[in-house]
Amino acid sequence: MKRLIQNIILAVLAILLVVGIVWARNRSQGEVCSQIDVEIVNADSTSFVTPQGVLDELQSQGVKLVGKRMGSIDASEIEEALKLSPYLESADIVKCQNGRLLIRVSQLVPIFRVFDGESSYYVNRSGKHMSANVYYHSDVPVVQGHFTRKYPATRLLPLINYVENDSLLHSLVSMYCVKDTNNIIIVPNISGHVVNIGNAQGFENKFAKLRLFYDQVMPKRGWNTYDTISVKWSHQVVATRRVKAVQQVIEEDPEDDEQFPDIETLTPGSAATAKKEQEQEAAAAATATESSANDKDKNKKQN
Repeated sequence: MKRLIQNIILAVLAILLVVGIVWARNRSQGEVCSQIDVEIVNADSTSFVTPQGVLDELQSQGVKLVGKRMGSIDASEIEEALKLSPYLESADIVKCQNGRLLIRVSQLVPIFRVFDGESSYYVNRSGKHMSANVYYHSDVPVVQGHFTRKYPATRLLPLINYVENDSLLHSLVSMYCVKDTNNIIIVPNISGHVVNIGNAQGFENKFAKLRLFYDQVMPKRGWNTYDTISVKWSHQVVATRRVKAVQQVIEEDPEDDEQFPDIETLTPGSAATAKKEQEQEAAAAATATESSANDKDKNKKQN
């Protein structure tokens, strides 16, 4: 009998709890939105997204919330609208009591910055672009090049992540220049040459060859001997000899991060010029050999 009474009490409490939840929900749905609070989840000292900026973004898309019944507010629709902003990565809407609506957003986290002609933008892990401006700067790797839908900037993410996670490579690489899909140029902090790694695949092996070349060849040949070191081909390193030593001085305004040197100004000499020089040396050697042979024939005839 005692157990039966306990079960009845528990059943009544459960029913009251369900009724209370349903009543509270219906009451909340009937309330009118009177307050909107915005929380930036990953806000820090470099934040470029503000609560007012989030509200302005909704207003620019024609989304009106204040004065609207809470039950008629589509949270998923608002979240998708906010995700269209180039400055936001995610958004979450929470309906609270007393007509309060909470909007939680995450601002875009740039992984690298692209310089494409006169335009410049940041790229996050999913490939979302955010135009660069004078009000925000992030110290991230720099890439120079043009990207398309067929060849998006995200193709470089594995390469950039690999370099950033290696302390030695991180200190070595100054910037990347994408000439085309098969010619990615790395400009090292070691002045005097650039490194062609080919495409963005198999870079672990390519950097291993580069380290070996730096350890065994450069100390003997000299750090100013070559202007281009190519590790794009399997099982070999091809170095282009410098035609002449040229000292390049890049003047940058430290307060203007929009200025950035073109890859051509960082490459003293070219492969075509070096090849021409090699052909000239070969022709000169052939002429010298022919002249030596003629002198020997003359000596035989005189004897």
